[in-house]
Amino acid sequence: MTGTPPGQGRPALDETIQHPTRLAVAAFLSACDEAEFAAVRDGCQVSDSVLSKTASALEAAGYLDIRKGHVGKRPRTWLSLSPDGRQALDDHLTALQAIVAAARQAGGSREQAGQSG
Repeated sequence: MTGTPPGQGRPALDETIQHPTRLAVAAFLSACDEAEFAAVRDGCQVSDSVLSKTASALEAAGYLDIRKGHVGKRPRTWLSLSPDGRQALDDHLTALQAIVAAARQAGGSREQAGQSG
């Protein structure tokens, strides 16, 4: 059997980022400097409680910065990816692209092997 053993020689997926909701939040925030909690909630189509738990997990990993303040008398929360969070997202996406590229290459090799026989 040829090829690279699993987990060797290719970028690793980020265990924190790979959760679908965390990935959606990180991707949403990657397009801006910061966003209000409600905008992220609506953009990612999740409930307040799901976003709150997701934000807490990303913050605990050092991937998210949470800023609280007021607009007038109303409390507001803003979310932003930290530099480590941006790097983690970039690395995770690179790993996904490597996995897809390897699968496509392997699929092409199988097709060629089947046609030559």
